[in-house]
Amino acid sequence: MRVVSGIQPTGNLHLGNYLGAIRQWVAMQDEVAAGGGDCLFFLADLHALTQPVVPAELANATVEMAAALIACGIDPARSILFNQARVPAHSELAWILNGTARMGWLSRMTQWKDKAGKDGSSQSVGYFGYPVLQAADVLLYKATHVPVGEDQKQHLELARDIATKFNLDFGVDLFPLPEPLISKAAPRIMSLRDGSAKMSKSDPSDLSRINLTDSDELIAQKFRKAKTDAEPLPEQVAGLAERAEARNLVTIYAALADRSVDSVLSEFAGQGFGSFKPALADLAISVLGPIRERLTQLLDDRTAVADALIDGAARATTLAAPTLLATQRAIGLQV
Repeated sequence: MRVVSGIQPTGNLHLGNYLGAIRQWVAMQDEVAAGGGDCLFFLADLHALTQPVVPAELANATVEMAAALIACGIDPARSILFNQARVPAHSELAWILNGTARMGWLSRMTQWKDKAGKDGSSQSVGYFGYPVLQAADVLLYKATHVPVGEDQKQHLELARDIATKFNLDFGVDLFPLPEPLISKAAPRIMSLRDGSAKMSKSDPSDLSRINLTDSDELIAQKFRKAKTDAEPLPEQVAGLAERAEARNLVTIYAALADRSVDSVLSEFAGQGFGSFKPALADLAISVLGPIRERLTQLLDDRTAVADALIDGAARATTLAAPTLLATQRAIGLQV
């Protein structure tokens, strides 16, 4: 089993990142290692170039994001942690796969269609084609599994299509078809201000999200101000069907406590949010507080974090080299 996943270094991680992806990554380390497999987690700094960047900010954000991942539990000794740009094979394979991918496939990507309907003509070519780079990211290491959210399943399906077409076009059995791994505990964590919108770094309101760097006091304040309704919590999940904000807070509690939503509702049924929000805040502080403290320590020694990325890139390069060479030979670039 070989697991590959990446995250853009676009700023501090928030609770949605942690519960929806990072905690799953951490759990995989032991599971995959026990079976003799590999986990590769990378900072997607090449993907960041699809939008305008400030060079110094990108460099700092890459180190800070790596530190956040380590603080959350990613162990560079057990997983391969690196930033994408340090492994040139990502770019080389992406260019090769551009010859296999089709414009129609990329045009149907949901995220591109959303952009194209507004300002697609002003977007970079990289933004249109970045799903091909995503495919290269996982196919380069012959990934068997890729942790993805529901909103990214389409991109993994594209990677499978590219792999299938390349194998058929060149008569090789080079790329396995990666399978999605979707978190069952917290598939989507929504905004604290709008239960219909995903928790996001790009939301202009800082009250919409819990950042991993937030103080205990700020975490409590944000949950206290989180949008809810006046109804008490129901006894069963069905009672949350039309209550997006209430459902979101219960989902967050269940994920943080590693419990089912039914279990949480059985404990808090009939209680209002005046009781539930403080309990949720206390739970979040107990989980996130140690992460914040570890992150602060890591950022006091950024050189050590950067060195960990360099070491991870060397290990990733070793794994990537045979696949890139085989790809080049398959299409006639190497003999």
